[in-house]
Amino acid sequence: MPDQNRIRVAVLFGGRSGEHDVSCASAAGILTHLDRARYQVRPVRVSTDGEWVPGPVDLAAGSYSAPDLARLLPGRGAAPWASLVDALPVLGAADVVLPVLHGPYGEDGTVQGLLETLGVPYVGNGVLASAAGMDKDVTKRLLASAGLPVAASVLLPRREHGLTPGDRERLGLPVFVKPARAGSSLGVTRVDSWDALEAAVDHARVSDSKVLVEEAVLGREVDVAVLEHPDGRLEVGPALEIRVRGGQAFFDYDAKYQDSATRFEIPARLPAGIAERLREMAVAVFETLGCAGLLRIDFLLRDGTEPVVNEVNTFPGFTATSQYPRIWAATGLLYEELLDVLIATALAGAADRSAPGAGAAAGRTAGARLTAAR
Repeated sequence: MPDQNRIRVAVLFGGRSGEHDVSCASAAGILTHLDRARYQVRPVRVSTDGEWVPGPVDLAAGSYSAPDLARLLPGRGAAPWASLVDALPVLGAADVVLPVLHGPYGEDGTVQGLLETLGVPYVGNGVLASAAGMDKDVTKRLLASAGLPVAASVLLPRREHGLTPGDRERLGLPVFVKPARAGSSLGVTRVDSWDALEAAVDHARVSDSKVLVEEAVLGREVDVAVLEHPDGRLEVGPALEIRVRGGQAFFDYDAKYQDSATRFEIPARLPAGIAERLREMAVAVFETLGCAGLLRIDFLLRDGTEPVVNEVNTFPGFTATSQYPRIWAATGLLYEELLDVLIATALAGAADRSAPGAGAAAGRTAGARLTAAR
């Protein structure tokens, strides 16, 4: 029988987005590392068709892979609405939910809204921060309004493919064409000639009708992780630099998940002043978006010296080799301990999930400290 003294954790993963496989890999890492002495763990898979598939009530400890989870939670071909009806009591009975969902239909505030309606605590960012962080255009507007540097861009609404001569001159070449609401670099193309722009926009629109054309910020790519503790204290991990060596023009999907030549350097070799600036900007991004629990901020260093916010990840990848866990492992905070902090923070209700830049900051005491990682 399950031990009722343990915290009941539902791990929700999969989903209908193009990042389904990445989500499954993240969930496999989490299910492998959750301490069964502390947690009663129940996986819940959402298939690519939207079927909700609850797993065993008390998943045994072990080393899990994404294929293991597919075999363990095969589904029955039920309609999404019917399967959700069956899954709601499972989610409602949890002490806390870990929504390990990447991309639309999960990381964009939709599932967070469901969990808010159920009144179930969950790890990570709330509805508004998740929605804002998922939409690159909205993220840019919010950060720019707070005085944070972002790359210049043009939004192409539905059915528009071209740029005005003025926009072309302002952005210059090369540019990056991106779906506004997709992650893992899905649908992203580097464009070195304006003749290739229309095809790149068509490629991006496979993932999203809303497309950004963005100036290329040439320089080093550096990630910074922010972790919120149960007392509201924010900790910033050491900067991680991404080094792509497999011939890709940028850190695309293949470089992230399939190319063994990609390397992460932790800590990045940065002058002290730049490292401190990145830490300060990471916290400013966290506060501006009203984040809770965790955030990974991807920076570009223009000419190697000027930080520009590239993107944010409100629930970053969580395989054992993903950037976010690796940053904290470099500080001595092991994967399972990182999960403990995230769950404790969710249960403590330390973050206010209401409004960007207001609730989260106001919810912290005047004595709350920003700390650098060990």
